[in-house]
Amino acid sequence: MDDLKQSTERVIITVLGKDRVGIVSGISTVLAKNGANILDLTSTKMGDLFIMIMLVDLIGSKLGPSDLHKKLVSEGKRLRVQVTVQHENIFEYMHRV
Repeated sequence: MDDLKQSTERVIITVLGKDRVGIVSGISTVLAKNGANILDLTSTKMGDLFIMIMLVDLIGSKLGPSDLHKKLVSEGKRLRVQVTVQHENIFEYMHRV
């Protein structure tokens, strides 16, 4: 993450739910349609559980974090997964060791 440009408009998006076709596509489509840029993405499966974490830049986004969160949660409901959106600074503060 050190080589990624620092921005005050970056959010961490987490997705959690039963693995199924279309989760990555559905979430990334919402981001792309609204001008948000995925800077980093990691995902894994634990049994039939799917977990994805994304670092997303909102500098070019048509929406602010709150409105984007609403759209992502709506898409998450359609996909039957839980979606959370946190500003990067809050995420880092909460996960300090």
